[in-house]
Amino acid sequence: MEILTSIAEMQIAARELRRGGTLALVPTMGALHAGHLSLIAAAKRDCTHVAATIFVNPLQFGPNEDFNRYPRTFEADCAALTAAGVDILFAPSAEMMIPDGATTFVEVGGISDRLDGAHRPGHFRGVATIVAKLFHIIEPDRAYFGQKDAAQLAVLRAMVHDLNFFVEIVACPIVREPDGLALSSRNRYLTTEQRIRATILHRSLDAAADLHAHGERNSQVLTATMQQMLASEPTVIVEYAAVVDPDTLLPLADTTGSALLAVAARLGETRLIDNHLLGNFE
Repeated sequence: MEILTSIAEMQIAARELRRGGTLALVPTMGALHAGHLSLIAAAKRDCTHVAATIFVNPLQFGPNEDFNRYPRTFEADCAALTAAGVDILFAPSAEMMIPDGATTFVEVGGISDRLDGAHRPGHFRGVATIVAKLFHIIEPDRAYFGQKDAAQLAVLRAMVHDLNFFVEIVACPIVREPDGLALSSRNRYLTTEQRIRATILHRSLDAAADLHAHGERNSQVLTATMQQMLASEPTVIVEYAAVVDPDTLLPLADTTGSALLAVAARLGETRLIDNHLLGNFE
């Protein structure tokens, strides 16, 4: 696997890969786990070549968030990507991606202020700005993201549509631990007790999804079910439990069509998210 840190070098390398077939992109912030590797596997199935990126994006972290302590495991990540068959890794510095004096940002209006965006002001502006730059630098045919970040997927799909990026956004299923906890780089922050309690996110989604499977379509009932389950763990601080449109992230009155069950909560200083797709997405 070739490792590049220069934008100019990455542009040249990506151009060469595209000449030899289709090019997939898997953007990451490192601290890789099986969820990331499932994206690589899907990309390899679909495309001739796979490029990955590792960039801990300072633009998407708020002033009181975990940028400085976000796990950085570059050597282990490189070994995992090499073993997974990635062709090229782009690992730029913050100075490379966000040059001094930069004043241009990408903001997807409205949708960026919903779900996670409502609790992390400016987060999706940071995500969209850097992902747009990666799309411009690498020009992939397809880009792969995990369904766990459902709000991010909605924002990026809207950005691709509105700005006419010639790239297909591919969402891959959530990868879970045997007890249902969605894999996340932030899971390593959890204490043993918090790790056990964190399964309440998945269990609350399962409870609402089970009601839906048995015919319940009222979003208020499904939301109340998730909230009651989450409230059973008093150390879990709930940010949201919602039933929304997967594309717009707007609340839904009922789930007769496609719908997204979404939850976010904090355990101590660790913020976790999870979701479940209903309807045509199942």
